[in-house]
Formats: sequence, C-alpha cells, structure tokens
Amino acid sequence: MLKGIPASPGIAIGKAYILDKENFCILEYRIKKEEVSKEVRRFKRAVEESKKQILKIKEKVREKIGEKEANIFQSYLSILEDPLLIEETVKKIREERLNAETALREVCESFLERFKVVQTEFIEERFRDIEDIAERILHNLLKRPIMSLSHLEENIIVVAHNLAPSDTASMDKDKVLGFATDVGGRTSHAAIMARALEIPAVVGLRNVTKRVRPGTTVIVDGDRGRVIIDPTPSQIRSYQKRKKVFLAYKEKLESLKLLPAQTVDGREIELAANIAGPEEVDLAVENGAEGVGLYRTEYLYMNRPSLPSEEEQLEAYKTVAEKVYPHSVIIRTLDIGGDKFLSPLPVPREINPFMGWRGIRLSLELVDVFKTQIRAILRAAQYGKVKIMFPLVSSLEEVREANHILLEVKNQLEKEGVSFSNSVEVGIMIEVPSAAIIADVLAKEVDFFSLGTNDLIQYTLAVDRVNEKVAHLYQPLHPTILRLIDSVVKAAHRENIWVGACGEMANDPLGMPVLLGLGVDELSVAPTSILEVKKVIRSISWEETQRIASHLLSLSTSQQTRRYLEGKIGRKIRKILKGENNGAR
Repeated sequence: MLKGIPASPGIAIGKAYILDKENFCILEYRIKKEEVSKEVRRFKRAVEESKKQILKIKEKVREKIGEKEANIFQSYLSILEDPLLIEETVKKIREERLNAETALREVCESFLERFKVVQTEFIEERFRDIEDIAERILHNLLKRPIMSLSHLEENIIVVAHNLAPSDTASMDKDKVLGFATDVGGRTSHAAIMARALEIPAVVGLRNVTKRVRPGTTVIVDGDRGRVIIDPTPSQIRSYQKRKKVFLAYKEKLESLKLLPAQTVDGREIELAANIAGPEEVDLAVENGAEGVGLYRTEYLYMNRPSLPSEEEQLEAYKTVAEKVYPHSVIIRTLDIGGDKFLSPLPVPREINPFMGWRGIRLSLELVDVFKTQIRAILRAAQYGKVKIMFPLVSSLEEVREANHILLEVKNQLEKEGVSFSNSVEVGIMIEVPSAAIIADVLAKEVDFFSLGTNDLIQYTLAVDRVNEKVAHLYQPLHPTILRLIDSVVKAAHRENIWVGACGEMANDPLGMPVLLGLGVDELSVAPTSILEVKKVIRSISWEETQRIASHLLSLSTSQQTRRYLEGKIGRKIRKILKGENNGAR
C-alpha cells in the first residue's frame, strides 16, 4: 500500500497502464557562425508547431470537458511566449552557438535552480508546466511523435510520473478508470482534470511508477490517498463495497445543492467559494455556492510576459460577477509575492518573501498597476454584486491610503465619462496579528472583514507551514488563534460589519464548527468542498457550537482544545461525513 495525496474522490479498481514518457538523449554540439540563423529558425518553428498543438488540444478540451479545464492551457500558451524561456533559448543559440535542443535543456535547468529556493506546491506545478512545454518543443525539434492515451483498447488505471493536461486531454475517458502519479499536489493540473472528469486519483506517490508492473491489478483510493498494488481478493471485495457506498453518498450530497447552509436550529451561514479565475466559477455555481468569497486575482498576472490590461481584467471580473449573480463576488486585489512571484512585475528575491514586499504593500507602491486593477473592478461591478478586498493589511494607514486611491480612481472614471459602479463595498483580509489586534479601529473604516486563517496562524505562531521541521507547530486550534478570532469577530459586530473566513480552517471538519461558534458570518471554501461543508452545517446546532467555542476560549493548550473538540463533536462529524448521520436536512 502506497500513501499519497487524495486528488479526486472515488474508488477505482483495474489493470495498471504505465505511461512511460521518453527520456531524450540530447546530443550537444556547437554550430557554425553561418548556421546560427538557421538554427534559430528551426527552434522558432518547433515553438510555433507546439502552439498550434496546444491550441488544438485547448479547443478539444473546451468541447469535451468545459471552458474551465480548457483555460488550463492558457498558461501553456503564455509559457510559449515567455521571454524567460523562448528568448533565453534563442540568446544561447546566438551567443554560445549551441544546437537548439541543448540550449533549451540548459535554460530549463537554470529555471529549476532558480525556482527550487522557494519549494511550494504552486512553484513545483509551474515548473512541471515548463518541463511539459519543453518536452513538446523537443519532440517537434526532433520530429518525434508524442505519446498519447487516445487509442486505449481496454479499461485501465494510468500510472505515470506526472500527467500533463495534454495527456489527460488526449485520453479516452471511457477507458481510464483512475490516475496514480509520482508527483503533484491537490492543485496540480492532473488533480484538476481528474476532478473535472470525475475520475478517482491519487498524486504525490513518489515512486509508484517503480513499484507497479504493467498489467498489475491496482486499487486507487481517491478518498484516503492510497494505492494498493496487487490487492488480495478480500481487499478487492472490500473496496467494491466502498465504491458502492461512495456513489450513494455522492448522490445524497447532490441533493443538498439547492438547500440553504442552515444549522438545525435555524442559523443561516453564507457559504461561498474560493476561486483563482473565471474558469472555476462554473464548478462553484454547480455545487451551490452562494457567490465567491475570495477571487484570487494574482493568477491573472502570472505565467505571462506582460501585465494584464484593464480590458482583460474587466472581462475576467465581469464574467464571474455575471455568473454568480444575484450573489456577490469578493475580488481580492493583487497579492503577488510570498510563494507567487512568477510574473512580469519587478518583485525582488527576498530572504523572507512571505513577510516582504507583497499584498497591499506592493500595490501601494506600484500605484499605476493598482489603479488599473481598481478601474477594472469598479467597471465590472456594473454587471453584478462586486466587493473589493485588500490583502495583508497590517495598519490603519494602509487602509486609508488604499481607500484614498480608490476614491481617486472613481473621480478619474467620472471625469472620463466611463461607466462604473459607485456602491462597491470595501473589506480587508485579517491575516496579520497587528490587524487582528487593532480590529476595533479597522472596523470603523471598512464594510467587512475576511479572516485569512492560513496566514494568520502562520504569522501569529511564527510557523512556516511548508517547512516540515516545524509543520507540527502549525495549530489552527491554538488558544492564541481562537482568542484572536474571537476578538476580531466581536470588534466587527460592534461596528455592525460582517466577518467571513476563507482559509483552510473554514474547510476543516473540526475547525469550521468552531468558526461558527465564534460568530463568523460567512465561510468561503474550495468549490469541491461546498457540499460536504454544507452537510456538516445542516447537521449541527449553532447553540452547541457556541457552547463549544466558549469553553475552548477558557483552555490553555492546543492539546487541550483538540482533545475537547474531538470528545464533543469529532465522532459526530466523522459520522456525518460518512453518511451515517440522519440529522442532515
């Protein structure tokens, strides 16, 4: 049994098909001065051919799966136009007189060295995109066919080191029962495509390709993140039974789509979705999201050679606003920095980027970039209910300066005669301890708060959550965190403004009831988690969560809070999520 990351729920049982991609043996050689132009043309032809192939795949995915999944390939097209990859390769050919294959390989290797200093799931995924594009260009340089999953003859489970979007786009969906990959995370393209196709998948298995032989029976457990190689007959029977239970449970969850997120004693909670772009909004709406509680706009700025224009941003924001109407969309302004630095913005390399030049700090210095984004948001607000939110606020001065710039932009749009909405609510992320402590002051200046619990926990406890040496110290139920959240909610409600939560704590089966008990008014979670969160909400009492939260605030250690919570509702929550609880309405 191998343990990985559960990427797409469900159970699959079948024969393993090893997708063994070709390892190129690249011949390195120097070219003559008079051959340089010819070699550059050869490279550019391979790039253009790769673009045509990606556009063809993108269109095929749009027709067969949907717009959201097709837009994954936009980042591929951006890479094929990125000077960091293309122009650097051409430069190597010209200046070092290297053959195109060698020049491309060396540029990719330099990328790897540059990116591995910031080891996050997002950066790893972006580098895998670059590797996939480089491999495609190499195929076209060498005139070799690209391996495809389009002509499968039997039902199989795909086992691969990594699955690129182009792999999943080309496959015969009726023949692929599940995925299992060595690398990848919950946000990897393989995971996104697996969920879109409703195919069970486990990623991040490290060495599954070395452990499985072609044709071996395997079980993919997309719920628990397990892959069982050569299972016993009793294991197969057990998982066949679990598969039936899962399908029945999924059907029950579907019935909750149109029901409100309301506790058994009548407390209604606004349940919204976190999205990274327009391509994710359809899934959110399909799962019954009451709007978008966090639109991460930074992904518009990444994997591209130039900044997004005002019109491009307007189109993206307008699309989301129209699709979620009559519900609202909260658009978070640019939060480049930290682990998100692949962009055309001049973001410097920093020793501690998470506490550096990012969020509202960056926007207040790059005022022209900030104003362009605000113009697009205000114009998009005519097409729905749009709210604006500033990230990483740490002081009152930042809020006032950002609001002053917002007012300047409104005045400028009026002078230009450009149509926009003048009634956009303004909120801030509470994700820095200083902001939490002066929440009473900040609440007088804005219309709402949104608790960014991931960063609030990380910064308050001084724990880098991606550092395995200290990850055990990352405790969402730490008494300090609970008391900070309690004080923030009370400060907001005294000023009659609402409080949302958009971090992982809102998605955690134990953490979410605590947020409800502390008085949080809105939860924003991943689109794929909405129905399960709603099921829990509809199976518990708000009065009970208030009693639990009140007692938790009197405890002194994380161990005490977790033990108490487990004893009070842990077993009940697990039963609810297993479909054993009949209290959900």
